[in-house]
Amino acid sequence: MKPVRVGICGLGTVGSGTVNVLVRNREEITRRLGRSVEIVQIGARRDNPACDTTGMNVTRDIFDVANNPDIDVLVELIGGYDTAKKLVLTAIANGKHVVTANKALIAEHGNEIFAAAREQGVIVAYEAGVAGGIPAIKALREGLSANRIQWLAGIINGTGNFILTEMRDKGSPFADVLKQAQELGYAEADPTFDVEGIDAAHKLTILASNAFGIPLHFDKAYTEGISAITPQDIQYATELGYRMKHLGIARRRSDGVELRVHPTLVPATHLLASVDGVMNAVLMEGDAVGQTLYYGPGAGSDATASAVIADILDVARLLDAPAAAVAPLGFVESDPQIPVLPIDKIHCSYYLRLHVSDQPGVLTRVTEILSHNGINIDALMQKEVREGDGCADIVILTHETLEAIMDTAIIELEQLADVTGSIIRIRVDHLEK
Repeated sequence: MKPVRVGICGLGTVGSGTVNVLVRNREEITRRLGRSVEIVQIGARRDNPACDTTGMNVTRDIFDVANNPDIDVLVELIGGYDTAKKLVLTAIANGKHVVTANKALIAEHGNEIFAAAREQGVIVAYEAGVAGGIPAIKALREGLSANRIQWLAGIINGTGNFILTEMRDKGSPFADVLKQAQELGYAEADPTFDVEGIDAAHKLTILASNAFGIPLHFDKAYTEGISAITPQDIQYATELGYRMKHLGIARRRSDGVELRVHPTLVPATHLLASVDGVMNAVLMEGDAVGQTLYYGPGAGSDATASAVIADILDVARLLDAPAAAVAPLGFVESDPQIPVLPIDKIHCSYYLRLHVSDQPGVLTRVTEILSHNGINIDALMQKEVREGDGCADIVILTHETLEAIMDTAIIELEQLADVTGSIIRIRVDHLEK
């Protein structure tokens, strides 16, 4: 069979890894596919010393690749939005299949891109955009396709997971660990996308669409980062038997879908509680299979290249019959009528930390407000008075309640004269339903 002719745009971490793995594992890939994969052209603004492109056709204009008639599959690894979108749409208009690792592009422009691909009869594959080398999308679209997915929860940003792990293990403040993550290359110079949950929300948006058969709704995902988390809260959570994780959670309900990224306390005995460092994991529950866990490196050169090349092979198998491909978001038709619920409509348990004056009756007034709002207490700790300000921390775990009710209770609690500053609120999820 004739080779699969590939054009790669971008020679950064993932692009160089893709070239290296394709060259290194050429024989193995050919044996799996029954035909070879040939790199016809590379588009990159500059060379990468991590990748030997000697003898390869390299252009500085990535649109040369999109317009090259000798290329079957364009691999978009430049990242970003505008240029990447234009590149992908150009390739699609020229009848090329596309493989991308660009989660932001898919989460924010995927509906338009998939519509264009459908019109041209080509495939857009994006496994590498979610959880690096972990085949989470393939699991949802293929391995679990017999299931009605009830919910999924994921640690889908390695930078945030590394920061929370280091804060727990060393008791260091957020700013110090972030600096360490940047020095190690885990965090960008501008870490906003990672630490404020935007990167995770991109990935969760894609997972939820594949799980529930809904259009991509990144603009409706609730997003909360970890920059306000303190070692103190991590320590208190540990004392209560929980671990702090930055989770993306998508849950099917009778009235819509929850789509949310935020710091979450999970029981210390839970599978996700042991996922530390830069590792990623996605936990899914289907009505037939129950819970399945997908764990591994969520980033990195070769790990992400593994997913990119797997997509290239999938596309190659369908070159002569693209209509037989799995639908881009796992369902032939998405249901735009299923709403994404606002955060104040969710039900969960809560961790509350109040910094209060050391005065008689404070605890009674706090519990009265919670009781008045119908919020039951699961656990309560009153810590010793701190030197200097004469105040103490009260830490409360509540039973499950509606977020809107908790919002009201927090407003009332913060109006108490003995409560100093803002109340810390962290959601708790046992991931059982």
